[in-house]
Amino acid sequence: MLDRLNLPFAVSNLDRDYLMRDDAELFDLLWQNPLTRVLVLHEGKTLLHENQVSGVAGVSPELRLMTVEQVTSAQLRVYLGKTLVESTFEPVESPIVLAVLSKNSAELVEPDPSRWHQLKRSGAGLSERDAEIYVQALALANWHASHVYCPKCGMPTSITSGGWVRTCFNENYEVFPRTDPAIIVSVLDDQDRILLGSQGTWGENRWSVLAGFVEPGESLNHAVVREVFEEAGVRVINPEYLGSQAWPYPHSLMVGFRAQIDPKHAHMTATPDGEEIVKLRWFSRADFVAEADSLQLPGKASISRAIIEHWYGGPLPTLEAW
Repeated sequence: MLDRLNLPFAVSNLDRDYLMRDDAELFDLLWQNPLTRVLVLHEGKTLLHENQVSGVAGVSPELRLMTVEQVTSAQLRVYLGKTLVESTFEPVESPIVLAVLSKNSAELVEPDPSRWHQLKRSGAGLSERDAEIYVQALALANWHASHVYCPKCGMPTSITSGGWVRTCFNENYEVFPRTDPAIIVSVLDDQDRILLGSQGTWGENRWSVLAGFVEPGESLNHAVVREVFEEAGVRVINPEYLGSQAWPYPHSLMVGFRAQIDPKHAHMTATPDGEEIVKLRWFSRADFVAEADSLQLPGKASISRAIIEHWYGGPLPTLEAW
């Protein structure tokens, strides 16, 4: 199973402490707790402890969580929960609050833009605890940004339940955070080659496995079969679940599979749909070795790379594209 391969963003080290969300004095209590720490986000970026960013051997970067006194204003606050493991800087059961900052507030906290880091670039190096905190925070921030208004009547919504609900001013209609499931799949042929695709905006030799959102009324297995046929024009059978990963772009759950080409349709040629996928290619393991200097594959923070490595049998010899 992929979840046993240290898949990023797939391990829980945070007690989400949902019973506290409806406490009317929640943030007053959190602000009185000396253990409370604040994760700041601005335009999807956050801060790391700078003495660890340079990559000292054997030292993983850690989130730079702030005290409540260091973050005096925020556009949005969400109670994320309590830590279940200690870190270099915080003990177990430290309450964590997300604070989404405006440009001015972010500059007050940290004026150097180079010290604000993105999950896609830094996430793979974070500890399991920090990766979970970051993913949860970013997904919630993205959800709040797209649900300022009620989806039923268009009236503004207010933030309730510690940031986990938005309530319509007009009808008291409650809107809850959503997660969009998407399948991502390694397609294998009878020679044990893997099918990779490339989007039109990507570089010349940049590739990844196929993926797509699950549609209403559809099972995960059916989504695998449909998406592969729509994007590559081939039929697959026996989708096998490998693992899942939260992916907050904007608030998705990537569900990993591998599947085999249907021998009854083995004559079908892999043909890109021309929209989402513009190029398709079957790769052998020898191809990866031969093109190691030019082939670009997904970065270590993504489930797509983990799926490819699952097929390859170990770390890839190729470049990371993102």
